[in-house]
Amino acid sequence: MPTWRRNEPTNVEKERRVKANAREYNEKFLYANNHIKTSKYNIFTFLPINLFEQFQRVANAYFVVLLILQLIPEISSLSWFTTIVPLVLVLVITAVKDASDDYFRHKSDQQVNNRQSQVLIRGSLQKEKWMNVRVGDIIKLENNQFVAADILLLCSSEPYGLCYIETAELDGETNLKVRQALSVTSDLGDVSKLMDFDGEVVCEPPNNKLDKFTGTLHWKDNKYSLDNENMLLRGCILRNTEWCFGMVIFAGLQTKLMQNCGRTKFKRTSIDKLMNTLVLWIFAFLICMGVILAIGNTIWETCIGRKFELFLPRDDFQSSAVFSGFLTFWSYIIILNTVVPISLVEVLRLGHSFFINWDRKMYHSQTDTSAEARTTTLNEELGQVEFLFSDKTGTLTQNVMVFSKCSITGRTYGDVYDEFNEKVEITEKTACVDFSFNPLCDQGFKFYDCSLVEAVKREESAVQEFFRLLALCHTVMPEEKSEGKLEYQAQSPDEGALVTAARNFGFIFRARTPETITLCEMGRAVTYELLAILDFNNVRKRMSVIVRNPQGQIKLYCKGADTIVFDRLDPSSENLMYTTSEHLSEFAGEGLRTLALAYKDLSEEYYQVWKKKLHYASTVIENRDEQLAVLYEEIEQGMKLLGATAIEDKLQEGVPETIACLNLADIKIWVLTGDKLETAMNIGYSCNMLRDDMNEVFVISGLTQLEVQQQLRSAKELILGLSRVNSTGDVEKGDMFAEDSVFEEAIIAEYALVVNGHSLAHALEPQLEHTLLDLACLCKTVICCRVTPMQKAQVVELVRRHKRAVTLAVGDGANDVSMIKTAHIGVGISGQEGMQAVLASDYSFAQFRYLQRLLLVHGRWSYFRMCHFLAYFFYKNFAFTLVHFWYGFFCGFSAQTVYDQWFITLFNIVYTSLPVLAMGLFDQDVNEQNSLRYPSLYKPGQQNLLFNKRQFFLCTLQGMVTSFLLFFIPYGAFTVRVKEGGSDFSDQQAFAVTIATTLVIVVSVQIGLDTHYWTAVNHLFVWGSLIMYFAVLFAMQSDGLFGIFPSSFPFLGTARNCLSEKSVWLVILLTTVVCILPGLVVSFLRVDLFPTLTDKVRHLQQSSKKQGPKEQNLRRVRRTSSRRSAYAFSHQQGYGELITSGKNMRMSTLSSTVSLERPAQSSSWIENILKRKNEVSCISPERPDPPESHKDSRASADRLT
Repeated sequence: MPTWRRNEPTNVEKERRVKANAREYNEKFLYANNHIKTSKYNIFTFLPINLFEQFQRVANAYFVVLLILQLIPEISSLSWFTTIVPLVLVLVITAVKDASDDYFRHKSDQQVNNRQSQVLIRGSLQKEKWMNVRVGDIIKLENNQFVAADILLLCSSEPYGLCYIETAELDGETNLKVRQALSVTSDLGDVSKLMDFDGEVVCEPPNNKLDKFTGTLHWKDNKYSLDNENMLLRGCILRNTEWCFGMVIFAGLQTKLMQNCGRTKFKRTSIDKLMNTLVLWIFAFLICMGVILAIGNTIWETCIGRKFELFLPRDDFQSSAVFSGFLTFWSYIIILNTVVPISLVEVLRLGHSFFINWDRKMYHSQTDTSAEARTTTLNEELGQVEFLFSDKTGTLTQNVMVFSKCSITGRTYGDVYDEFNEKVEITEKTACVDFSFNPLCDQGFKFYDCSLVEAVKREESAVQEFFRLLALCHTVMPEEKSEGKLEYQAQSPDEGALVTAARNFGFIFRARTPETITLCEMGRAVTYELLAILDFNNVRKRMSVIVRNPQGQIKLYCKGADTIVFDRLDPSSENLMYTTSEHLSEFAGEGLRTLALAYKDLSEEYYQVWKKKLHYASTVIENRDEQLAVLYEEIEQGMKLLGATAIEDKLQEGVPETIACLNLADIKIWVLTGDKLETAMNIGYSCNMLRDDMNEVFVISGLTQLEVQQQLRSAKELILGLSRVNSTGDVEKGDMFAEDSVFEEAIIAEYALVVNGHSLAHALEPQLEHTLLDLACLCKTVICCRVTPMQKAQVVELVRRHKRAVTLAVGDGANDVSMIKTAHIGVGISGQEGMQAVLASDYSFAQFRYLQRLLLVHGRWSYFRMCHFLAYFFYKNFAFTLVHFWYGFFCGFSAQTVYDQWFITLFNIVYTSLPVLAMGLFDQDVNEQNSLRYPSLYKPGQQNLLFNKRQFFLCTLQGMVTSFLLFFIPYGAFTVRVKEGGSDFSDQQAFAVTIATTLVIVVSVQIGLDTHYWTAVNHLFVWGSLIMYFAVLFAMQSDGLFGIFPSSFPFLGTARNCLSEKSVWLVILLTTVVCILPGLVVSFLRVDLFPTLTDKVRHLQQSSKKQGPKEQNLRRVRRTSSRRSAYAFSHQQGYGELITSGKNMRMSTLSSTVSLERPAQSSSWIENILKRKNEVSCISPERPDPPESHKDSRASADRLT
């Protein structure tokens, strides 16, 4: 995993002093350079660090100790190669995997560190790599470039030292923000002046507060105050500004972006932690067996062994029976070492990672991006996720707004009808409106209702006034790079979508000055005098402009929340208001963001009087905002309604379906976003995370800790109180439930929790965090908005710390890095906000919808395979090893092995490794279609049912019983068996070959029974391993090898003589049947009498195999939110004052582009399945009408119950 190496001074920095153009002065403070490192190793440190990490696994450390013991000849009855060969094999495979992972991290680091930046060095601008930039350097940025470090803005190409930045990497927002240089430095645009600049900045030390900066510039014996408005932070992108110069204040890992990234934790899966515990248990069991056998040896030597001293004298160092028992203890520790598994888990994980990388269904063709497993150690934990933390912008949404529908004077536009006047569903194949009549149209804009274009062409006055309003009432900045090539830079994507719509329908916004707005109306240039901008804020929830048209008429145009605008309408618009309100409800029902439009004619006399009042109010010192609000309210009364707009906030494809499916898998989804509360809630409704039929949506927005505490407690009490009454009708019983930790499982009603950023800061305090977590876990949906990157990590850490559950965080920007690192599993969306999230993630892909496949298919399969692999591995090793324990009672506890050394060496790495690897790599309990169709199949992983301490006990018990039968059935047979000629057949090696052969056959049959999904590879490995065993057995006991290495292969012809006897094969068959049959019967009875959901689905899958799997098509339906005017609610304070001041008017700005991507779809089954809590949840096939689809879904579920 990536680890941020912090190059920080040992002393805590109390303040920072940075001098411009003075590297020698700044270097004495040992500030961090601009180099970042996410890799773990280099050529020299790889071997020691990697081995140290590998030997943190208890099993690996144990085998090193064992290897040392085997080098002591007095206690070792096995050669050292029986341990070192499998140990080295596992260490090498793991090291190669770790090295390949780190190689890709090195490549990613180089890509970032080698980006080019222009640095002022020795009187000229020189290109330098990012990693060579130092604190105090003056660097030049150009339009659309990433900011290389945290810099103080000195000057720019814009008037007054203004520049525009996009902060998507920091807070997920793509709307522009304005930064301004100090007036004393804003004219330093010449390189010679910048070289002479020797100002010194004294400021706060490095910290993670993105919205705060405090400092002072000392220059020319003067002091100038600095704040966040003067800073450009690393990760921002310079927009709509030709160039700017800045002075580096914080670099590299000390930048605010990197300070928010947090430290990477060494991530280990729950199975890894369990394995360490189990290995300790096994080691204790091994010591117990060693003690028992050592005591047996001591007793045997005391009672029987001395009788053999005449012809088998003791060695000098074996002076007593007790010492002999002591040596025997260590000998048995060595012999029985294979009970502690050297597992091939890393090989499985590597294979599972390749399957994720190779999955074509997680490949995004538009961006040529495939899924990538950036780590190979967490695959099985993908099948155990309970909490999913998601960013919003760029993760759930495309952050693209599309003008979808509108209502003008009581008529709706945007739907498409066929020749029978039936509404037609709009798809990618639906023909778009032809805008060729408009040479200045945006080629990316799509609209499907031709009647609106025809109304514009007929010059219907209401329609033209509608689009004229959209073209005038906004704060968008235009940029015309060449004739007809217009680009708009909008404060928010909503505004960009509305102005772009007006542009395509013939009302093109071309230019603005502080006093005028120029439009091109149906090919005619028209300039309006801009008299006033009544700007948007969160209280007004509307925006108005007052303009004078070329005919001298003064008009007020207003757009805003329908509830706000409707209250200010003239009574003559009452009937139209009711009709428009119905249309707004329809639009909101489809999840669209709605907005009401109105206008008012103003007389010259009235306006002049109002203007004087405005001038007076804008110059007063006290209560200025309140007086302005009163004047705005006055002039906005008595407006006439024009209509309403409906904008689609485009979700990424498949987001609602994915969220619905993950909800059915019992995965709790929390949205953590830096966006505004209203925007986040609207997306919640669009994704069906929030619904109108929820019992309650709690909004926590308290400003003080006491307010937050009261809101949290009252919400929790409301949920518990209602649930007590609804579910039990007994208050006392409800109190009893409330005390129980599983009470949240009994909550039937559905609640949602929305927490604001400043409230979350209080809620995360130690005295409130438990209340927050308890309330959040009682809610179906949790949305935290206006959160900082560090708060995202704190929320994830809160759940990790207090809930024994696997967490997954998914995001696409640098503001998500911290939570990605904090969660058990981090997923990066390779989107439009840079690659920081991907670089810090464990898995990455291009679309949120692929998360469904990653978890429900790859994750579930990986967990299923890993659990069955481990259970079989423990069973196999106990069956193999404990034969020595039983044999100890018949060989005088002499530490004699049953098998020869070559069999012990090759059993785990040749004879039985490939079949279990094939099962661990390719096995499937159900296929991928059913894994997605029945999300409830995911739940056993969350509950850790497939491999836990109980399962470990059962599989080891099976192995112990198998070893008992493997030894005593052949032993009983050999005591009475004779050859066909009547002679005895009781030599130890014939006995060993019989047991070894039976063991290999038994474990091969067992893995055949445990395998649910046979492939050609499984057949090859199972049958090939059996063939390999017999081939090696006969080869090692052949004349040829005995002739070359007589001391290493002394048992000449044993296998040939033993396995040529029919009675031996009868013993092998009998032992195999007795070992396998009980487990087979238990498994059959369990499936027949107590079938799990997996058993039922597998039965359905097998019964329908002849018909073949059917792909389920998801139908698009209307979204179910009734929220309206989310556009107006989602705005922040506008740019009105900046525009009318003229400070930003030298050049225009770049527009928000409108994506051509297909609209996000919803499906007819979402509303139903979210309300149902069946054990089996099915996705119904596509049907012409919803009732039949619902009926079919219910029937499918009935078949499984």
